[in-house]
Amino acid sequence: MPEKKILVVDYDQASLEGLVRILKDLKVQIIQATDGAQAYDLFKEEKPDLVILEAILPKLHGFDLTKKISQESKGTVPVIIITGLYKGPQYKHEAMTNLGASEYLEKPVNPEVLLEAVNRLLTAEEDIEDILPDLETVMALVSTRAK
Repeated sequence: MPEKKILVVDYDQASLEGLVRILKDLKVQIIQATDGAQAYDLFKEEKPDLVILEAILPKLHGFDLTKKISQESKGTVPVIIITGLYKGPQYKHEAMTNLGASEYLEKPVNPEVLLEAVNRLLTAEEDIEDILPDLETVMALVSTRAK
């Protein structure tokens, strides 16, 4: 099984390093970005399995980036939003309902909670893909039945 890739995005170098430290024991490849535009380019190039991002990002806001990733990956790439500013259940609800975030954590991040979310999201993806046929297969089945 190929190594999973996690894209970690935070404008703050210390926060970024902190997140990378939390994740370093996982057997994953970590890609780092410090602004939303760079993160979006890396998302397209590297095709990470999971994205962890700070909500406040220069060049492309974390919420906008979350929405783009969610739409373009059709929800197959989970996004964990981490924020020190947007605290409270209303932001979490908004992010998970309207932006497509899979998890929403407030800073300071509890490493155990983050690791639990990462492990859950990385394994959930595999389980679902093993069960569900891909879109082309479904469309082919549907079109043959329709005739």
